[in-house]
This record gives sequence, structure tokens and C-alpha cells, in this order.
Amino acid sequence: MTEASEKDQSWIPKVFKKRECTTFVEDSFSNGALCQCGKAKDAHSSVALGDFFSTAMVNHWDSAQHSSEYPTDAFGEVQFAGASKRHSYFLRLSWDSSPSMVYTMMTTHWNLPAPNLVVSVVGGESRTKVKTWVREVLRKGLVKASQRAAAWILTAGLREGVGRCVGEAVRDHATAASSDSINRVVALGVASWGLVHNREQLVNPKGCFPAKYYVQNSSRDSCSLDNNYQAFLLVDDGSVGRRGGETTFRAKLEDFISHQRTGIWGSGSIDIPVLCMLISGETSMLERVDVSLKNSIPLLVLAGSGGIADFLSDLLENLSSAPVFQSSNEGDSEASPSVDLKEKVTERVKNLFSAEPDTDKLVKQALSIYQNKHFITIYHGEQESPTDFDTVLLKALVGASKYCVSVEASPYKEELNLAVAWNRVDIAKSELFNGDIQWRYEDLEGSMTDVLINDKPQFVRLFTENGLNILDYLTYGRLEQLYGSVAEGTQLYQLLQRRLAMRVGTTPMPTSHPPESLPETHSKLLTEKAQSETQSEITLFEVSGVLEILMGDVCELFYYDVLGLQNVSSQRIAPRRVSKLLRGERMYQTRRCSSPWASLFIWAVLQNRSEMATFFWEMAGESVLSALSGCKILRQLSKLEDENETKLSMKELAQKFENLALDIFSSCYRSDESRSFKLLIRKSPVWGGTTCLQMGMSADARLFFSHDGVQSLLSQIWWGDMERNTEVWKLLLTFFCPFICYTNLISFREQYKQQQEEENHNEDRPSNIHYGTTVFSFADIKHVISSGLLFNAGIPEPYRPPQRPFIVSRWRQFWFAPVTAFLGNVLMYFLFLGFFAYVLLLDFKPPPPSGPAITECMLYFWVFTIVCEEMRQTFFFGLLPWHQRLRVYIQDMWNKWYLTAIMLFIIGSVCRMFKSSHEIGRDVLCVDYMIFTLRLIHIFIIHKRLGPKIIIIGKMMKDVFFFLFFLGVWIVAYGVANQGLLYSYDSNFSRILRRVLYRPYLHIFGENFVDEVDVGKEWAVTCTDNITLIEEGAEPCRSLNNNWLVIILLVIYLLVTNILLINLLIAMFSYTFTEVQANSDIYWKFQRYNLIVQYHSRPSLAPPFIILSHINLFIKRIIRKVPSVKVHHFVLQLSGKEANTLMTWETIQKEDFLTAQNKIQKSSDTEKLKQMSDKLDSVLKHLAKIRDFDHRLKALENQMEHTSMQRRTSKPPGPPPTSRGSFHHLENQNKPLLS
Repeated sequence: MTEASEKDQSWIPKVFKKRECTTFVEDSFSNGALCQCGKAKDAHSSVALGDFFSTAMVNHWDSAQHSSEYPTDAFGEVQFAGASKRHSYFLRLSWDSSPSMVYTMMTTHWNLPAPNLVVSVVGGESRTKVKTWVREVLRKGLVKASQRAAAWILTAGLREGVGRCVGEAVRDHATAASSDSINRVVALGVASWGLVHNREQLVNPKGCFPAKYYVQNSSRDSCSLDNNYQAFLLVDDGSVGRRGGETTFRAKLEDFISHQRTGIWGSGSIDIPVLCMLISGETSMLERVDVSLKNSIPLLVLAGSGGIADFLSDLLENLSSAPVFQSSNEGDSEASPSVDLKEKVTERVKNLFSAEPDTDKLVKQALSIYQNKHFITIYHGEQESPTDFDTVLLKALVGASKYCVSVEASPYKEELNLAVAWNRVDIAKSELFNGDIQWRYEDLEGSMTDVLINDKPQFVRLFTENGLNILDYLTYGRLEQLYGSVAEGTQLYQLLQRRLAMRVGTTPMPTSHPPESLPETHSKLLTEKAQSETQSEITLFEVSGVLEILMGDVCELFYYDVLGLQNVSSQRIAPRRVSKLLRGERMYQTRRCSSPWASLFIWAVLQNRSEMATFFWEMAGESVLSALSGCKILRQLSKLEDENETKLSMKELAQKFENLALDIFSSCYRSDESRSFKLLIRKSPVWGGTTCLQMGMSADARLFFSHDGVQSLLSQIWWGDMERNTEVWKLLLTFFCPFICYTNLISFREQYKQQQEEENHNEDRPSNIHYGTTVFSFADIKHVISSGLLFNAGIPEPYRPPQRPFIVSRWRQFWFAPVTAFLGNVLMYFLFLGFFAYVLLLDFKPPPPSGPAITECMLYFWVFTIVCEEMRQTFFFGLLPWHQRLRVYIQDMWNKWYLTAIMLFIIGSVCRMFKSSHEIGRDVLCVDYMIFTLRLIHIFIIHKRLGPKIIIIGKMMKDVFFFLFFLGVWIVAYGVANQGLLYSYDSNFSRILRRVLYRPYLHIFGENFVDEVDVGKEWAVTCTDNITLIEEGAEPCRSLNNNWLVIILLVIYLLVTNILLINLLIAMFSYTFTEVQANSDIYWKFQRYNLIVQYHSRPSLAPPFIILSHINLFIKRIIRKVPSVKVHHFVLQLSGKEANTLMTWETIQKEDFLTAQNKIQKSSDTEKLKQMSDKLDSVLKHLAKIRDFDHRLKALENQMEHTSMQRRTSKPPGPPPTSRGSFHHLENQNKPLLS
């Protein structure tokens, strides 16, 4: 462990103490050589030996009176010699240490997972041989059940008896189980410090990190620590070699844990169940068991294991018919054991433990245990199978809990809580949700919160299928509770805390009052303090802020309508408004969540919970959009995540949701093409007003966009009302001769005929009536939306476009198509580049007053119209707030390229107006021309053949940057060495820079400068060795001494650069081309969407004539207040019956897909083997029940024989009862067991 870790645990000696004997009490059997604490007389301090009078008066050594506490000197980690297992933790502590501090130490500092169950194994701690079947119960039963329930196993932790068997069972299970299950089985040793062998190896006042612990003979039983345990609590009572010193502390620790909550940060619905498991045991175990039972801790007795376990099983099974209590003579409320029972117990104790000196004490303890027999379960492990040991533990805990729960509680509630705590959905299905129990909503409500917080999706599915209504359960207040339970250290927790800090920072602090006014304002101060505490809780405002970070580029703000902020767009006003709202009663918390499944889906996705998020996706509506939204959230979170493993799991889950979206849409597309198109462009009120296309683009869902259905819709939008197979040359010809559009040279779809065919084809499906107007009729979409004909009081009505003249309608059909706008912009952009080049090369006048020329002024106006169009797209287009639109615009790489070109143009234009910077301005404009020209790459990305190649070039550019890094290293290394060897002195910096960087770079392309580099060759350059002349700029002469070394370096440099690095670059290009070529078509289809959206939203005119469209838009939007139509690109607003019909159809397709997937999964070999294994397990369970039934019959027969013998001895003989009647009575009594 590091020094930092040692420093972190330096507080331990201040909190935890050890004990040392401070009073020598002579042991009468040692002739004065030993103290009753077990230490020799010489080992005691002078203080302990000083008071001879007081020690003579003491007959019995007591740890509390005769020992003192000192700072502990044994803590840290222990490494077992010869064991490859990880280090274990250990701590020496006093027997009266605080259990809460110890529990916090184990869970917080030792990072042991909080248990869902604690099984304390008592008895069997001596070196007696453990029976074989007990070993099997521990190995196949206890450890396996502990793994399932995430339990702690408490033993002495020593290499003897049952403790050794438990350690070996944990080791064997860890070897066979997966890494996930290894960490869930925690074996904890609680032993007496004075009993541990070689304990001096653990002593170090500063702590051991780690301590080296050696065991001489690991094959024999001994009191050495077992290396299979995760942690050791070494309880010190000041004694040496005495057993039982840890008993008091262990009982207190078990009692403390039994009052702690299960789940993450104690979020479970029940306290941690603690169970004592008695195996064999000596008579001292009676007191230990009695203390646990008085603390209401259930006891599981392994009958047949020997010792006290057999005594208690016999006591409880064979004396169950005797009356337990009789009224006391004093008339108080207490009861005492009956005389008959006491006599029988005394008889059994004397027969079994005749060698014990104090049998009366044992009888009293046995009677006390018998009075708490409802907390005891007898387990006949020798006759029953250990495979269902977890069920035995569950029944033992449930049987004991029936005496602790209230009368109003459901009798099955405790069993359900235990099944939830152990995550045993199989037990819940077979025992609790088999149709025999009618569950109420109140019984499942608390457990639902438990399973949600602790990530138990199978229970969530089980509860929703058995009476829990999610609409009643999920309120906005409970949703805030779920977000408040997010584990610390996760990315979501950090984001929520960051948003919380921003809100709390805007909240006004409570005003301070002067001291003299304190009595009057005391209640007000308390109220303000309570309000300040509630201000620091996670609310929907923080959740909305996190979702804005992750999805703000495509979605409107979530939960703003719930908080009453739907009309607030300012980032400064919103936190203040929310803080004012939160200081009130928060009435919104009692409202039901409008879309509960979608809200839970977002909550699960934000925490990267795969199985639970998948279940919520199955239950939520809008399957395609929900899956794409989950993909978007996860990919954005993965960019913020630092841990590689978590980042990888997020990316895998995001890809899973993208595949689900693709599969569901494929099913929809095969079922109905027109409805699937409406699915892509429908505006969703649940997901912030976004569509599937917008969410898929933002989520980088390339596979989804490569689907034929998506591409078919994009192609239809791209071509508008023209046929998709129209040749480009026909469109270009129409540009120069517009009247050709009225001829048959260009084919147009017959819109009205097509609508009529759709209506005839879909008479029984009225949900398709808007498809033609939305996707095909772009010439009339403006009229459709502005006139409000799509909806009338929520009821969709058929739309018929107005009858326009043929000249107007055909003109709109041609010029309103996105492909027409694209070709027009391309032609004008080529003209712009030519005009720009003409100005730079032929008509670039001097600064004013001589210039600029008219052509240059026209160029300025042209660029001005381009800037106006970019501003329109950024700030005046779309439904999102302006800051979100600006962020979306800047995120695009080509928009950054365009902004750079515009900024350079402005800088160059300003600089060229002044005489001092005229040439600089021209240079900037020349560079700017290159940037404008390279933007042609983005324009031609729409081409089917050029587009994929452009994608490949973009990927190769990344390889070039990596190559330039390696090349730069060699260039600098060779250039500096070469310059230093050739020239002893040169003060011209520009000349040095050229020879260090430029000349080695030219070597790669064959320019070797042999005459200059090789001193042996003549160099027709006048040089000098005069330092003064060299400083004035003269050429220095070359050094003749190092010519051979210069040549060797040149050879090595050319070998590395021309052969190694160049071939490396070629190999990188080949790999990139091979890798990207297979997916280049997918990349191209994905990037095609952005270009189609861009030109669909553009006016038909291209710069510089686009200024006319801008003037027209200014008049309509600002003066006439006509709402924008282009903001509705690719968006279909549905409501009422039509929206419900579309969602129902999508849900049916999802259900069909999931059903098909389940059939495929069930038909797999793995599933068949699993089903066969389940059947075999059920058969084994039935056999175990039959054996149990036989055992009960034998017990009843023994009981009847015992009763009949008693009657014969106490009453005169009478007529014997009929055996047939007795047998029928026994048979009727056992019918429930058979059933």
C-alpha cells in the first residue's frame, strides 16, 4: 500500500483500542506462574504485579475490571506467505468497541460490499472432525446461497473446525464462479486476539501494509488465520489462549447489522437480515445462542451435526407437545416454564452433560432458548439436499419475522422483502406470484422503489405484471427521489451536482438577524434552515439541465412545463424562478408523471443500466424514437466518461439501442411504407418535439440512416415532385431556359391522381391521408400548414390542394424542389469562385482613392449575401432557442470551415483598404480563396460516387497527421545534427531554419543537395570563416572534419524516411481504405441527410440573388407577421386519433418483433439446456419434499408412541383405540404436507 494509504489510516489507533491485563490474578492450577488471563507472571507489567493485597482478594479474572485499553497496534492488510490470493484486512480491537464504527470501517474504508444477509456460523470451532455431509452443506448450500443473496459469512476465521471448512468452500466457489460473483461472497473472521497463532507478526503501531503472515503447516488444524477470508476482526479482551473472548462483541455486531438497511446507501425496504447457524458446539454455545435469540435473531440448527445442535433439535422436536408456560404465583404478567418441561429438560441435560459442573445454569439457558423456539428452525441436512439451502434460509427468516411484523402488514410482505433483498426472482415467482396471493398496490409500492434503486429489473417486470400500476406509482416527486439516489462517483451524479451548484449559487441565502432579535425570529430561522436544506436536493430542474447538455441540440427542454418554466428562455431567470418555486409547497411533486415509462427509460439509460433500460424501452411507446434517444444519451455520456470500461459499456449499449431502432423500423417498413415514412417525420411531444430523423442524426446512428426506408424518404424529399430518375442535364438546361419545365422533358408525379389512388387503397386506414401532402407535395406544404387544414379540433381531415393554374403549379413544383436549389447554388458558387479569382488576379486595385474596382465591390456584395444566408440559417431558422441553434451550427465541421473563410475575407478586405497593409490584405484574400474553393468538397458529398471517396479522404487525413508527427521527429533530429556538423558557426536564423527543416524535407522527394552536404564535392558558393562577416550575413564555410559522419547520417535519414516512413504511410492508407471502403456507403448515406436538410430550408434563389428572398422573408416575418414554414421541415404534427393510430401500429410491430426474437431465443440450444436443467431441479425438489414428508411421518409416529406410553403410565388401562382411526387421523393431519 502507498504512503498516502498509510496516512489515510493513521486515525485508526485513535479510535480503536487493544486491551492489556493490568491486574495479576493467580491461576491456582499453575502454582503462581500464570495469571488467569493466560499470560505468564513475568509478562505482566510492574503495575499489574504491584498491588499484592488487592490481587489476593480477587478470585476470578474479569476483562472489564482487570484490563485497560491502549491504542491498537495491529491493523492494515495481511499477506499470507505462499498464497496468491489478494491481501486481507485485519484489525485488533477491544471487545467493547463500538459496532457502528467497526461496520463503517468495513464498508467504507475496507470497501466491503454492504450485505443483503449475514449468516453467523457458530459452534464447531474446536479441532473436532467435521462430518462429511456438513461440509457439503457448507460448500453446496451456504456459500452458494450467500453468493446469490450477496451475504456475509461470519465465523472465527481460523484454520480449524467449521471455520476452515467455510474458508475452503469460499475458495472452491471463487475458483469455479465468475469474477462478478467472487466479489459478492464475503467471508469475515471474528476471532479472539489471544487465540491467534503467530499474532506477533501482525503487530506494528503504524499499521502493516501489508503484514507478512507465515503458517508452518497449513494442512493441519490450528488457530492460525485462514487466507480464504476477506477480513479479520481480532477481538482483544486482554487474555491469551482463551476461547470466547470475541463472543460479546460478535453478538453486538450482529445486533447492530440487523438494524441497518439493505441496498445501495441503505435504500432497501428492509433491515439486513441476520441469521445464526449452529453447527455442533459445546455447552458454552447455549449462552451465545440465548443472547442471539433474545436479540430476535433467528437460529438455524443443523440437526445431526453433534453437540449442542443435536441437543437443541431433540429438545425442540421431541418436547414440542409439552406445555411451555404456566402462570406465576405472584400474579404478574410474566410466565415461567412448566414443571413437567423443566423436569424433562433437566433430565436430558444431566444425561448428555453429566460432566459439566453447573447443570442448573445449562437447564436455565435451555429453557430460555425453548421459550424463543419460534425463532428457531431445525434443518436435517443429512436427509435433505443442500442445493435449496437458500430456500431454507428464506423460510427460517420468514418464520421468525412473523412474530415481529405488525398485524396490519401482509403476511407475505416480509418474504417478498427478503426475496427482493437477495434478488431471488425465482423464489418470488414460485412462492409468492403463483396466482394464489392477491397483491395490493400498497404491498408492492415500497418494494418497487427498492428494486428500481438497486437495479433489479426482473422484479420490476414481475411487479408490473402483478398488480402495480406504473401510472399511480410514478409521480414527479418519486422521480426526483430516484434521481436523488444516484450513486456517487458516476457521471450522472457529477452532472447533477454541477447543475445543483449552479442553481444553489443563484439562491438568496437566509438573511441574518441581530442578536437582540433572536427570540422573535427563532422560528423564522428554523424555517429558513429547513428551506436551505431542501434547496440542496436534486429536482427536476437539475435533471432538465443534464438532459439539455446531452440532448439540447435536438430536443426542447424537459420538465420545464412541470416546473412552470415553459415560457422562460433565459438561463439566468430560470434558476431564480425554480428556487422561488422550491421554497414553496412543491405541489407538482404529487402529480402523476405524464409519460412514466419514458421517464424511467431516461433514468435507467443515464445510469447505464442495460437490462432495466431495455425493459423500460419495451414498455414505453414510440419504440424507434425511444431507442434512438437512448443511443444519443449514451454516446454523449461516453464522451464525458473517463473510465475506459464504463465508456466501452456505454458504447455497446448505445449500439444495442441503435440496432433495436433499426430492427423495429425494418418491421414497420416491411409492413407499411407510407406509415413508416410518417414515423420518421412525426413530431414527438414526449421527446421534446424532435423526430426520428433529427434524433438519429444527432445520435450518429449511421446504420439507421443507411436503411433503405430512410434513404427512400430522403430521396423523395430531395427530388420533390419530380421523378427520381430525372437526368441532371435536363435540370441544368431548364436553368437557362426556364420554360422547358412546362414541357414533357421533365417528368412530374401526378399528385392528385396519386392521392386518389392512396385513398382508394387505404379506405380502411384513414391515418395515411396526409402522407402525400407531407412528403411529396412540397409546392403546397406552405399552404397546408399556414391555413391550418391539417387538423380541425384534433380530428384529421382530408386535404385537397387549391386548384392553381397549371403555369403556377408547375413553376412551384420545379423551383421548390431541394435538388433545384442545390444545382442553382452549385452553379452560382462556381461563378463566385471564378469571379473571386478574376478580382484577385486581374482587377485588384490599389487602396482608396484608386480602388477598389466595381468588380471588387460586387464581390463584397456577393459575400455579404452569403453571410446573410448563414445568419438566417443560424439565428432565424428552427424551433430551438437561439443559443442551442448556435451550438448546433458551430458543431458542424464545414460550418466552421465556412466561418473561417468569411472571417478571413473580412480581415483581408479591411487590410487592403489601407496602404500600409494592402499587400497583407491581398495575401489573406489569396489564402481565403483556397478555403472557399475547398468547400466544394462539402457540396459534392451528395454525389453517390464522390461522396464515399470524400469520406475516405477525410479518414486518411487523420493518418497523415500521425505520419507527420513521426516525420517531424526525424526531420528535426537530422536537421539539427546536420547543421551542427556542417557549420561551426552561423548566426542567420532564417538560413538555419531553412537548412534544419526545409532542406531535410526536400530530401524525401529527391532533392539531396549533394554539393552542399558532401564536403568532398565542389560548391560554387563564396564563403568565409570570418565571424564578423558571417554575422553581417555572409555564407559560412563548411567544416571539413566531420564529412564522413554527415554522409552516414544522410544515408540513415533517407533509409528511414524514404523507405520506412513512406511505406508506413502507404500501409496506413491501405488499411484505412480497406476498413472505410466497406462502410463508406453507410457514412455517405448518413452525411447526405445534413445536405438535404440544408437545401430544403434554403430559398430557391442562390447568392447574390438570394437577397431578394431575404427581403421577401423580412416583409413576411417582421412586417406581416406570417409564421415560418421552413421551420417545419421534415416534421409532421399529429394529434388525436391519427397519432394514437400510428403509435398503436408501431407498438404492434414492436410486439411482433419481440415475439419473434423470443421464439428464436427459446429454440436455441442454450435455452433448451437451461429448460432441461430447470426440470431436473424441480424433480430434485419434489424428491426432497417426499423425504421431508417421510421424516415428518416418522416424527409423528414417535410422538404418538411417546404419548401412548405416557397415558399407560398415568392412567389405568382401558380399551385400546382403533389403529385404523388413528391412522386416518394421522393421514388427515398430513394432507397439507402432501399437497
